[in-house]
Amino acid sequence: MDRNASPAAFTRIDRLLRDEPIVWLSSVRPDGRPHLVPIWFSWDGREILIASKPNAQKIRNIRGNPMVMLALGEAEDDFDVGLLEGTADLVEAPASTVLPASHLAKYRRQMAGIGLSPAEFLATYSQVIRIVPTRFLPWRGRTGAGDAERGWPLDRRLAASIRRVAASRAARTATTAQGLQASLLGA
Repeated sequence: MDRNASPAAFTRIDRLLRDEPIVWLSSVRPDGRPHLVPIWFSWDGREILIASKPNAQKIRNIRGNPMVMLALGEAEDDFDVGLLEGTADLVEAPASTVLPASHLAKYRRQMAGIGLSPAEFLATYSQVIRIVPTRFLPWRGRTGAGDAERGWPLDRRLAASIRRVAASRAARTATTAQGLQASLLGA
């Protein structure tokens, strides 16, 4: 665990790890090129578990270099995302004995959507990756970590986001109306 992380950074990333359905796993290919994939995961407050196909690129990458990075959160939410660095290891026991029941429960709907039963999922994604975080890197994009302390409440940021969306919709509506008017006049 990152012993230099502030309690606020750990708490924020812990919340993201508990709430987010997907993390982006970044590893390094043997030739040095990055490899980035969205993936399902479980978090128990200490380590992250990921189930993978045994011959996937990420598995080959981790065999050669166990250092990984994870990104989580929605960039649409003012780029309020969390990043963490970690060390990955490939668990020798099969997914069916390592993954917690909560992992299968968390993704039951998604598994059904792609036609996989929990047993089929465990058989297909049988290689478990265990990631122990070594460093937490909060990322706040346009707003700084101290915005709330400076009296810039979420309401202000939310209002700015709503104005941007409204302006974008108004511009699209005007463009559509002009196109419709032109087509009617030309007919």
